[in-house]
Amino acid sequence: MSRAPLEPDRATLEAWLAEVARAGFDALEALPHARAAGPLGAEATAIAQAVRLDFAEAPHDGGIASLVARVVAASEASLNTIGPGYLAYVPGGGIPSAALADLLACLLNRFTGLTAAAPALCRLEADVLTWLAGEFGLPAGAGGLLTSGGSLANLSALVAARHAVLGDDGRLSDARLYVSSQAHGSVEKAARIAGIPAANLCRVATDERLRMDPQALADAIARDRAAGLRPFAVVSSAGTTNTGVIDPLPAIATVAAAAGLWHHVDAAYGGAFVLCDEGRARLEGIARADSIAFDPHKGMFLPYGTGCLLVRDAARLRAAHQLDAPYLQDFDRLDRRDEVPSPTEHGPELSRDFRGLRLWLPLLLHGVGAFRAALSEKLALAQRLHAALADAAARGVPIELLAPPELSIVAWRARRRDGEDHGAWQARNAQWLARIVARGRVHLSSTVVPDGDGTPCFTMRACVLSFRTHAAHVDAAVEDIVQTAGT
Repeated sequence: MSRAPLEPDRATLEAWLAEVARAGFDALEALPHARAAGPLGAEATAIAQAVRLDFAEAPHDGGIASLVARVVAASEASLNTIGPGYLAYVPGGGIPSAALADLLACLLNRFTGLTAAAPALCRLEADVLTWLAGEFGLPAGAGGLLTSGGSLANLSALVAARHAVLGDDGRLSDARLYVSSQAHGSVEKAARIAGIPAANLCRVATDERLRMDPQALADAIARDRAAGLRPFAVVSSAGTTNTGVIDPLPAIATVAAAAGLWHHVDAAYGGAFVLCDEGRARLEGIARADSIAFDPHKGMFLPYGTGCLLVRDAARLRAAHQLDAPYLQDFDRLDRRDEVPSPTEHGPELSRDFRGLRLWLPLLLHGVGAFRAALSEKLALAQRLHAALADAAARGVPIELLAPPELSIVAWRARRRDGEDHGAWQARNAQWLARIVARGRVHLSSTVVPDGDGTPCFTMRACVLSFRTHAAHVDAAVEDIVQTAGT
């Protein structure tokens, strides 16, 4: 039986690469005319069934062209997350230069969990982390880790906080963690994995703009200490996923420091805005954090699977994660002076992909200035969207806008009619969103945000963050929102 060799010759590899590149570049070229979302639900499930193949002993008869075509067909049954009209959830876009970095990293396939196994490559990744720490204003001695995303970054941060404040005796029944109602779900999941009982997660009150109330935080800490509990950390948000609000970071840092708590900032969405002047000003106080999670696959436009954790004192992160193993003793015989810390010393992974290259290569190929300019543009585009919707509301379009955007998320809903039942109002908002999305030019998402009485309300949101989204796409979104608003 003939078999495809696992080491094809160069000509075969180049032919395969050419086919993959052709399909990928065709997809990018089609973006200006592509719908903002492909089929979902039952239609997408039918496509999923149609593209399936059985695994056989012999190579697939259709070869690379047939297989790539199936992958492309499968990708079309999805949200078009690389398109300029994708304004749902938190876009990123996936810059092509990062894909080239991933290709090279996968072809070279070096082990970068332990620095001694690839010291020069780990040096490149460490340089990226040092640069990022400086951009966030962290001092010398800061360090960090590139992760698969904000979820793993939040987990490692809470493990470090637990170890630093509570020690390592395993007694967590009285450990107390503070978040707001707007905290991302990954924080609660991280607390659970880190051994913090669900009942010990304290939801701190928020103000009228859904920002954590520092006085309520201080009061909760004092109350819990008086009750014999052990407060150890507070998680604030630098750009919530729901509406993009920024907690009062300086005041929270002051409360945490006075109480001896670890202050972790979840900046998975908003953190990258420190790269531009306008964003850095809005994130004032983030440099005082003990740790910061942010996702380069969001605000730095990289492929999914690129998260980051930065910690003010790298030694505290290493203390919580570093372990020795006898099967690694061969590396101890090497001269390891001036070696950068191993990624595995800062997080739970030993085996990992070489994530650093997908930041290092684009930053040098495009220049940092290109990222700063793109982020400034996104802040301006969010203001443009909010102003246009405010103008429409002033002209009688039944739009109820939430507060002006602090970063690049704009939120609104239909204005409630006099005497309208709450359920009917919610249904009308959902129907409006469906009409906007059905046009295919932009894809928006929804969330639930309380009204002035605290009642949960269906709320539409647009997050402007793709590097491919520009003024024309925002103007198209405004047009579709206004024309489908009804009365």
